[in-house]
Amino acid sequence: MSVQRITQLPSPPSRPSEAHKGTFGRVLILGGSRGMSGAACLAGLGALRGGAGLVFLAVPWGIVPIVAAVDPSYLTVPLPEDGEGRLSMAAQDELADVIPKNTALAIGPGWGLSDELLCLAKWLFTTVELPMVIDADALNALSQMLEVLPQHPENSDCSASRILTPHPGEFARMLGVDVAAVQKNREELAIEFAKHNGVVLLLKGRGTIITDGERLAVNTTGNSGMATGGSGDVLTGLIAALLAQGMPAFEAAQLAAHLHGFAGNLAAEELSKPGMIASDLPGYLPKAWQDLDA
Repeated sequence: MSVQRITQLPSPPSRPSEAHKGTFGRVLILGGSRGMSGAACLAGLGALRGGAGLVFLAVPWGIVPIVAAVDPSYLTVPLPEDGEGRLSMAAQDELADVIPKNTALAIGPGWGLSDELLCLAKWLFTTVELPMVIDADALNALSQMLEVLPQHPENSDCSASRILTPHPGEFARMLGVDVAAVQKNREELAIEFAKHNGVVLLLKGRGTIITDGERLAVNTTGNSGMATGGSGDVLTGLIAALLAQGMPAFEAAQLAAHLHGFAGNLAAEELSKPGMIASDLPGYLPKAWQDLDA
C-alpha cells in the first residue's frame, strides 16, 4: 500500500500579538463518570497546555465539584447522569445547545459504558459538525457501530474530521482481531482502516502511528514512563486544542503526538521513568513548546 511518509513536523498555530482568548478556539471535552473524574481533568489540562483559548469540561453533574477543584482555568458544564454516575441520554438536549458554541470536541475519557452512552455516542458521531477526537470509552462504543464513521454513505452529510486515538487493545477490538495481530502489522492495518473509514487514526505505542490513509507519520518522541493511566487523556486534550486553533486533523494529531512524547521525555529526565505519572505531563508541555520554537 503506497502512502506518503511524512517526517517533517507541521508548523504550530500562530499566536498573533493582537489576539484574545476567542482567537485560539473553544474546546469542549465530554468525559468523566463517578470514580473516573480524573480522566476528564487530565484531558482538560492537556487542552489548556495545548494553547486553546477556552476549555469546557462537560461532565456528569455529580462529579462537577471534583472536576472544578482540580484547576480553575477550565470551565465546567454539568450534565444529566444515570444511576451509576455516567452521562445519560438526557444530556443530548443540553449538548445540542452547547456544542455549536465550540470549535473542537473531544469525547470518551472516563465515560464508562452503557446503552445510553452508546446512543449518545452515535448521535455525536453522526451529527456534530465539529472536528472531533474520539478516545477511550468512546472508542469502545465506536467498535460496536463502525458504520457511523464519516466515509460511510449514511454519513455523507457529516463532513467534519474525526481523529481516533486507540491503543493496540482498543484497535484490536475495532478490527475484531487480537492484539498480537495489530502489533505485527501496525502500519498496514492503520493505513487501511483510516482510508476505508475516512478518519485520521493515531495508533498509540512505541512509534505512535498517525495516518489518514494517504499519509503516514511515525512519532519518535516518548518513553516507557508514559505507560501509565491517564497519559492518553492528556494527549486527547492536546489534540483537541490544536484542532480548535485551526490545524487540520492529520497535522494536529502529528504535532500533538510529538509534543506529548517530548513532554514525557522531559518528565522522565527529571523524575525518572518509573516515578512519572500522567498528571506530570501537562506541566512539561510548556517546555516542549519552547523546544519546538527554538
